[in-house]
Amino acid sequence: MPKSRPFERHTDRYDAWFEANDAAYRSEVASLERLVPHPGEGLEIGVGTARFAAPLGIAVGIDPAVEMLARARRRGVDVARGVAEDLPFRDGSFDTALVVTTICFVDDIPQTLSEARRVLRPDGSLVIGFIDRDSPVGQMYQETQSENPFYREAVFVSTDELVDALEAAGFSEFEFVQTIYRWPGELDEQDRIEEGHGEGSFVAIEASP
Repeated sequence: MPKSRPFERHTDRYDAWFEANDAAYRSEVASLERLVPHPGEGLEIGVGTARFAAPLGIAVGIDPAVEMLARARRRGVDVARGVAEDLPFRDGSFDTALVVTTICFVDDIPQTLSEARRVLRPDGSLVIGFIDRDSPVGQMYQETQSENPFYREAVFVSTDELVDALEAAGFSEFEFVQTIYRWPGELDEQDRIEEGHGEGSFVAIEASP
């Protein structure tokens, strides 16, 4: 089954998560803001319903799920249908490429990173936000994976694995921030944001070509 199919079928459920887990959502957005203060010409790969692109000022998004793109458009983002491994944009088109909670769903991580590098300008940056497989929350997601229509087909990665893949794709000069130190539903206020990784379940990495 294509990994995008649950996002087509359960778009309401996807969007409802952000409402139900507002503190976790705000924590994720705030951590990404540390790394994307001025996106310039920005692209979100796997834009979904633009829950991240819109508040971060990312103007363009791509996603394979049509229903998600319709909502992203309503949130003011210019959208295109496509996949991360074959971006329909010219070389050097963007200052910022954003990938949030998407890397675990792509079919080919090396190709995804290669494409992100291709569409970035020489002084651009790639920012990836993801659930660290090795974090306590990441372990819990994996234990309940079969019960969640979105994560059933996901392949979680660790921070170290992703850094290795980024280096192999030609990225360097990494900066890390982390947040969410317990199950998202237990948060009643925005969680703390710290530099580095290894404790927070949501990790954001900025990397330069």
